[in-house]
Amino acid sequence: MMTPLLAKTVNHWHSVEDVLSIPHSKIEYQRMLNLLDELLNVVGDDETHILAGLLETLSTLIEVYEEEHYPVADAPAHEVLRFLMEEHGLTAYDLPEIGNQKDILNILIGQFQLNVIQIKSLSQRFHVSPAVFL
Repeated sequence: MMTPLLAKTVNHWHSVEDVLSIPHSKIEYQRMLNLLDELLNVVGDDETHILAGLLETLSTLIEVYEEEHYPVADAPAHEVLRFLMEEHGLTAYDLPEIGNQKDILNILIGQFQLNVIQIKSLSQRFHVSPAVFL
C-alpha cells in the first residue's frame, strides 16, 4: 500500500523525471545545464523564489554527474576562479562582468563570496557548470 505522498509522486513522475533524475549521458547533462542556466535567470539570488528548491536540487543532480564523469578535487569558489583565471591568462581587470577590480580581488582571497549573477557570468565565460562555483 502506498502513502498519499508516494501515490502523488508516482502520478506525476513521468512529467518530472527528466528534471529530477541524475543525468546518465552527455545529452542529458547538457539539457540539465541549460535548464539550470534558465533557472538562474528566473530565480536570481532570491532564496524565497518558488523555484529556489528546484535550482538547488538540479545543481545537486548535475554535481553527482560531474563527480562521476569529471572528478576534481573540492575547492572553494575563489580557488576555482583563481585557477580558471590563471589557465586563461586573466587578471582582475579582465572580469568586469563580475565587479570592479577591488571586489574581484576580495573574491580571490575569499573575503567576498560569488553571488548567483556572478556565478552565471563566470560559468558562461569559462564554459563550466555553475556547480563548480557552489
